Amino acid sequence: MPRIIKKEVSLTQYEADELDEVTQDLIETAKQSALKAYAPYSNFQVGAALLLDNGKIISGNNQENACYPAGLCAERVAFFSAKSQFPDCQILKVAIVAKPASQEQFKMATPCGSCRQVMSEYENNQEQHIKVYLPATDGSVYESDSVDNFLPFKFSNKDLNS
Repeated sequence: MPRIIKKEVSLTQYEADELDEVTQDLIETAKQSALKAYAPYSNFQVGAALLLDNGKIISGNNQENACYPAGLCAERVAFFSAKSQFPDCQILKVAIVAKPASQEQFKMATPCGSCRQVMSEYENNQEQHIKVYLPATDGSVYESDSVDNFLPFKFSNKDLNS
């Protein structure tokens, strides 16, 4: 007899001023990073900023290429950069922002599937959740206490050893 397997996913909504100063700074760093994105093809600027357990903030933005698959998303730029510079540090939080280049206002944008998988890999390897912050156009910010909320049935190194 078939069984249904469910995983509950939830986000917490805050007003930006309800967040601690470090998280607000993280979001601002992601916004500043997005403004520097190289996005001449999509004209969609994305920025990500990570808070490491040593207090450092590492940012990244999308880097496009005329050969589309050769580009890289902001989240992966930030995650790869953080681990190449600080391989022994834990990633505590990530803020992700996005906006069309022709608009002033940032909008909520969740990570693409590839970025979700990469973020999940880092969370899994460090055996500690990474909080994810997604600011919305209305000034609110959505918080996830884990990358798992974006990839609930993830593929991981545990699957390779089964």
